[in-house]
Amino acid sequence: MDTISVQVRVNAPLHIVWSFWVDPDHIVNWNSASDDWHTTSAINDLWVGGHFTYQMNAKDGNDGFRFEGVYDKIVQNKEIDYTIMDGRKVKVRFRTVDHNTEITETIEPENENSHETQRRGWQAILNRFKYYVEINQK
Repeated sequence: MDTISVQVRVNAPLHIVWSFWVDPDHIVNWNSASDDWHTTSAINDLWVGGHFTYQMNAKDGNDGFRFEGVYDKIVQNKEIDYTIMDGRKVKVRFRTVDHNTEITETIEPENENSHETQRRGWQAILNRFKYYVEINQK
C-alpha cells in the first residue's frame, strides 16, 4: 500500500517532545496545518484501545471537523500507532539523534487530495509542532 512519510528534527530531549505530543493542553497549541485553522479542543486517552478527538476549526468560523482515532500501539517515548476513524493507519516514531528528537510519521493516504497536498499538510503540522516545542520547552 502507498504511504506518505514526513519527518522533523526537534531541538529538545525526547521526554519533552513526547509530553508535548500527547498532552491535550499542548495539542491545542500546535495541531494545525496553517494559521487560519486551530484545534479548539483535544481529548487524548493514551492507551491501546483509547480514543483521541481533536476538534479542528477554521478561525473564521466557516468550517470545522473532528480528527478522531483509536490507538493500536503505544511504546512510551518511542512509537504510537493509530487508526483514523476512516480506517487509515498512521505510525509515529520518535528517536534521539544528536541530542535532538527526530519524529517520523507514516500515513496511509486518503483518496480525495493528491499525495503531495496531503504530505504538505502533515509536514506543516510537524513543522508547527517543532516550532511550538522549541519556544515553549523549559
